[in-house]
Amino acid sequence: MKRCKSSSRRISVAFLAASLFAATGSVFAQTVDQVLQAQDRRLDLAQQSQERINNVVEGTRSLEDQYRAINKEIDGLKVYNRLMAAQTSGQEAVLEDISLSMDQVDVINRQIFPLMERMIDGLESSINLDVPFLMEERTNRVNTLKDIMEQSNVSVAEKFRKVMEAYQIENDYGNSVDEYQQVIELDDGSTRTYNVLRIGRVGLYFQSDDTQITGRWSMEEKRWVIDNAARNEVRKGLRMAKQLIAPELILIPISAPVEAS
Repeated sequence: MKRCKSSSRRISVAFLAASLFAATGSVFAQTVDQVLQAQDRRLDLAQQSQERINNVVEGTRSLEDQYRAINKEIDGLKVYNRLMAAQTSGQEAVLEDISLSMDQVDVINRQIFPLMERMIDGLESSINLDVPFLMEERTNRVNTLKDIMEQSNVSVAEKFRKVMEAYQIENDYGNSVDEYQQVIELDDGSTRTYNVLRIGRVGLYFQSDDTQITGRWSMEEKRWVIDNAARNEVRKGLRMAKQLIAPELILIPISAPVEAS
C-alpha cells in the first residue's frame, strides 16, 4: 500500500512538472511572438519615420535649389538692368544729338544749297575757259548736276556727293594723258575727224591718219591752228596714249597761259 501511494505521488509530481513546463513553454512562445511583432512594428515605424525624413530632406534640397536658382536669376537681372540703364542713357544722348541735328538741318540746307550752286557755276565757267577737250561730255555732266539740284527725291548728301565727284573728275584731267577722236573745223573751212592728243590741261593736239596734217589748240587765238613742226612728236604721243609704245620724253609746243577774260 505504501509503495502504491509513493508511486502515485511520483506520477503526480511528474505530470505536474510536465504540465508546468508545457505551460511555461507556451507562455514563452507567446512572449517571443509579441517581442518579434513589437520589433516589426518598431521597424515599420522607423522606416516610415526615415521616409518622412527623406521627404523632408528632398523638399529642403528642392527649396534650396530653387532659392539658389532665384538668386542667380536675380543677379542676372541686376546685371541686365545695369546694362539697360547704360544703354538707355546712351540712347537718350543720341536722341538729344538727333534732335539738335534736326534743328540745324534747315540752317545747313539754307547754307549748302547756295554753295553747291556756286560750285556748279564755277565748274561751268572753268570748262568754258579751258582748252576744248571732251566738251560734250563735260558740258553734259554740268547739266546733269543742274537737273539733280532741282530733284526733290535726291538727298542733299547725294547732291553734294555728285558735285564733288564732278570736281574730282575735272581735277584728274590735269594729271592724265588721253587720246580720242573729234570733229575739228579749221580756218580754211574744212571740217573732218582728227585724232586728238590731250596732255593734262596744257596741251591739245590733232593729227590725221591720211593727210598727215598736224595742229594744236592755240590759247592765245582761241582756235585750232595747223602746226606741222611737231608732227613726229604728236604721232609719238598718240601712240603712247594708246599704249602702243612705252612712255618716253616728247618735245611739243605748249601755249602760254593767258588771263581769263
